[in-house]
Amino acid sequence: MPDLSYEATCSSKGLVFGFDEAGRGPWCGPVVAACVCWPNLHIPEDLAKQINDSKKLTATKREKVFPLIMASKAIVGIGQASATEIDEINILQASFLAMYRALMQVREKGFFPAVALIDGNRLPKWDIPCQAIIGGDGQSLSIAAASIIAKVTRDHIMQALALEYPQYGWDKNAGYGTALHIQALEKYGVTPHHRKSYAPVKRALGLTD
Repeated sequence: MPDLSYEATCSSKGLVFGFDEAGRGPWCGPVVAACVCWPNLHIPEDLAKQINDSKKLTATKREKVFPLIMASKAIVGIGQASATEIDEINILQASFLAMYRALMQVREKGFFPAVALIDGNRLPKWDIPCQAIIGGDGQSLSIAAASIIAKVTRDHIMQALALEYPQYGWDKNAGYGTALHIQALEKYGVTPHHRKSYAPVKRALGLTD
């Protein structure tokens, strides 16, 4: 289970935020990122026990934990990058852009991160120290919490888009390449929310590399 060990090693420098994103693999919709920090590493023990890598939690559990994180003393920032931005700058850079927007959101609230713990093995070029942690959402509580916030936020976005485009099943597949999504692409074509740089969407558009 994740804990605050990584955060503790950096806490003398100031506020330590964990960053993670959701939605790198889907064929449509934005990529959403979140950052989370518990000042002074004060997190309720009962809440800490419920936080884990979002992929290891059921959708029901994520929906339950999301408001608990938001209602705690955590500082939370959320950002996103659109499908168009993903096509323009690639998914990695779009993920970093979404994370940066989450960072800017907490700065606008008057909080100034001193260290960023980022899930993965790549780092953005920011004006604060960043540490990459492979599998960070399973090790760091703040990254795990960010993974939950990002995933639930993105799921809600895709559920809202599904009301506009019900034939693609985005409320259930979150934009991933399920059989229903493939069939809908073939029958109804590409929407403005699809990532046109992704191979299955390019094929649906009749484009090749």
